[in-house]
Amino acid sequence: MPSAIHLLRGAAVAAAIWLLAGCFTNKQNEGARLYLEHCSNCHGEQGAGLRRLIPPLARADYLTKNRAGLPCILRKGQKGVVVVNAVEYNQVMPPHEDLTDSQITNILNFLQQSWGNKGEPYTIREVSDLLGACQGSDGR
Repeated sequence: MPSAIHLLRGAAVAAAIWLLAGCFTNKQNEGARLYLEHCSNCHGEQGAGLRRLIPPLARADYLTKNRAGLPCILRKGQKGVVVVNAVEYNQVMPPHEDLTDSQITNILNFLQQSWGNKGEPYTIREVSDLLGACQGSDGR
């Protein structure tokens, strides 16, 4: 009988581990995955940009100087001159209307912590509020 109890206890522990594994998703890497999917074609896999055509995101002062505007730039795109690390760029950035507020948050947080950037992380609430300024929040 004690061996049956050990078997049941072992099965219960295995089930608990399996259930806990299901609670944790791979969301911690979602920002990197979304960046690769939506941003890296222009900004490069390492955020280096493209010479004087596409601004870099790596060690970019623009990210800290324009923190409040970044969610709307991602959602609505951008036209006109931007200055990044004292270099002017004037290309159109396409909008990403398909991304949720949560996905934009994850991309921004990936940018804040990658390639030498040391910005403060965003919260989903902060991004949704900032997107409200450009009527871009989907509340998700």
